[in-house]
Amino acid sequence: METTKPYQIPKEIIEEAWYRVKRAGGGPGIDGQSIEEFEKDIENNLYKLWNRLSSGSYHSQPVKLVTIPKADGGERQLGIPTVTDRVAQMVVHLQLSPVVEEIFHQDSYGFRSGKSAHDAVKVCRERCFRHSWVIDLDIAKYFDTIEHDRLLEQVKRHTKERWPLLYIERWLKAPMERETGEKVARERGTPQGGVISPLLANLYLHYAFDEWMKQNFPTIAFERYADDIVVHCVSYKQSLYVKAQIGKRLEAYGLSLHPQKTKVAYCRDSRRREDFPNVKFTFLGFDFKPRKARSPEGQLYTVFTPAVSQKNKTKMLEVIRTFHIESRSETSLEGLARHCKPAIQGWINYFKVYRKSELYCVLYRLNQRLVRWAKRKYRLGKRRAIHLLQRMAKENPSMFPHWEFGVLP
Repeated sequence: METTKPYQIPKEIIEEAWYRVKRAGGGPGIDGQSIEEFEKDIENNLYKLWNRLSSGSYHSQPVKLVTIPKADGGERQLGIPTVTDRVAQMVVHLQLSPVVEEIFHQDSYGFRSGKSAHDAVKVCRERCFRHSWVIDLDIAKYFDTIEHDRLLEQVKRHTKERWPLLYIERWLKAPMERETGEKVARERGTPQGGVISPLLANLYLHYAFDEWMKQNFPTIAFERYADDIVVHCVSYKQSLYVKAQIGKRLEAYGLSLHPQKTKVAYCRDSRRREDFPNVKFTFLGFDFKPRKARSPEGQLYTVFTPAVSQKNKTKMLEVIRTFHIESRSETSLEGLARHCKPAIQGWINYFKVYRKSELYCVLYRLNQRLVRWAKRKYRLGKRRAIHLLQRMAKENPSMFPHWEFGVLP
């Protein structure tokens, strides 16, 4: 490696960053270059990137602005960097991540190696059994409101190298570009969609929330997955006080709690029977609420536990409608299965962990559409179409993930 460069960046870290970006996939940025096109001249592209990073001459391109609709009628803005910029961001991520991982809180679960959303939901469920009250926190437009100067000061604490700080600052200040070519300046925030953004977002909330909670409310447990946070309290009075203090703390960091979405919930079950208007909250796609259960002796009782949220059930049904199964009579059953399988398998893998029966109503609807497909394709009545699919499911249950899951026609 050349020793005349201002920054000593090993070429090996550039190669590792490329392999990770390639595995992650994703579309092109504003330059239109895909991962496949970048790979065609991979040695030259990686050398040029290493040379620019090592010399300090690297500047990122504007971030491609993509907006996607939210369920509440609003929009979420995603920023898609170019492939070159994603590799560069991964280089800094590989440099910074091992250092900050050592200081992150044990109950911070988002975008961290060895931790998952299921881990957070599991711990949340266990703590709901022990604590009667929950603060369901929602930070309004979190990724868009992070203060750049404060974030850079936090990064500076964890690196002696100048170059990660230099490039993070450039990424933070890089404009976003709309499809029309209009550039949007950014004075706050780190765009969702960037490789480095989850790490920076975790670091910001580590100081804004995690460490502060540890110092000021050491006996109060919480789970945080990025900006999705649940705090457990022993009384309603305590939950109101802690909620107010958290709001003040976040305001000091340029953040604010969403006034409608931030709520206190009561974990009602057979033991806890107080009258309270809100006995439900949603965390990482699971609705936590009172549900009926049966003891080994056959007695009914109420337990406060998670299951797939109603919001996600609605989303799944919307996706199933986009498959247009019943109108694809020219397609074979195997072809339909290939088309549907990734989405169905993903739903089952994620939501089957708790109350898998809550998924059945969605998957039954999928079977209904398959029946209508069979009726049209083979010109059968409903009963014969059902029998046909039952036979196919028995012969090849792994064709559709929900058949293998036990939801048969």
